[in-house]
Amino acid sequence: MTEKHLPIFGVGPYLISSIAFITLFALALDYLKIIPPYSINPIKPIFVILGTILIIIGIVFWLLAVIKSRIDKSIRNNDLITTGIYGCVRHPIYAAFLYILTGMIVIYRNILLFILPLIFWAFLTITMKKTEEAWLINLYGDDYINYSKKVNGFIPKVI
Repeated sequence: MTEKHLPIFGVGPYLISSIAFITLFALALDYLKIIPPYSINPIKPIFVILGTILIIIGIVFWLLAVIKSRIDKSIRNNDLITTGIYGCVRHPIYAAFLYILTGMIVIYRNILLFILPLIFWAFLTITMKKTEEAWLINLYGDDYINYSKKVNGFIPKVI
């Protein structure tokens, strides 16, 4: 990394736009009945409620990460944020989109699409380790390594 601080946007727009496109494309294929409709009909309200909760959690994560934490200012100042939402998950902005897109998939309740959030999680995890987390380790060293041992990337620790 030749810059003295992380890029404001990093790889985020590319990652998020990729998984958002795949999700919307898959949902459109489901809606148009191009993929088999393996839906769970008898307990539909549970999936709508669960999907809505995931979407709300995603929105809250995004608001806390971007608005409340002022991540753009922290990046410019080279501050490592480890409090607030960043004390719960290391990558709350990516987690926000992961939860929102997963919520949309759950609401559609096509079992075939339920694999997508797992693929997205793996994709984000691998890509983050090779890009932004490498930058963060280069910039903050042991502080970031210790922080990453305590705080999960996308899913908050319950215990």
